[in-house]
Amino acid sequence: MSPALSRRLFLALALTTATTAGTPAFAAEEPIRVVYHIGEGVQQASRAIGNIRNHLNADPQARIVVVTHGPGIDFLIDGAEDAQGRPFAGAVGELANRGVHFRVCNNTLRSRSIEAGRLVMEASIVDSGVAEVSRLQVREGHAYLRP
Repeated sequence: MSPALSRRLFLALALTTATTAGTPAFAAEEPIRVVYHIGEGVQQASRAIGNIRNHLNADPQARIVVVTHGPGIDFLIDGAEDAQGRPFAGAVGELANRGVHFRVCNNTLRSRSIEAGRLVMEASIVDSGVAEVSRLQVREGHAYLRP
C-alpha cells in the first residue's frame, strides 16, 4: 500500500471515529403520539375503543389522547353504555390504566348543559375539542385518527 493511500485511509478512519464518538450505536425512538378524534357518538366510540386496544397491543409505547366533542362525549358520561348494554366505564378505565388520556370539550358541556361531575373520573376537560385536536397535531406532533 502506498504511503499516500495509507494516509487517506487513516484520515478517513479518524474522521469517522471523531464524528461518531459519543454517539450511541442506536438512538432510542420516541414513542408515536396519536390523537383519536371522536365527535359522532357511542357507535364511533365503540369502534375507537377497539382500535385503541389493537393499537396498544401492536405498539404498547404509543402515546394516545382521545379528544371528544359534540355527541362524541356521550360515552364519557358516567353510566353510558354501548349498543349491547355494556358500560363504557370499564373499557375507559382499562385504557386509562394503559396510559390513554381522555379529553372532553367544555363548549359541548356548556351547550348541552352537562355538569362536569357527570363525566367518568378518567376524563379531563379542555376548552375546545377541535382546538385541542389541532394543538396536539401542530404543537405536539400527534398523528390524527378518526375511527
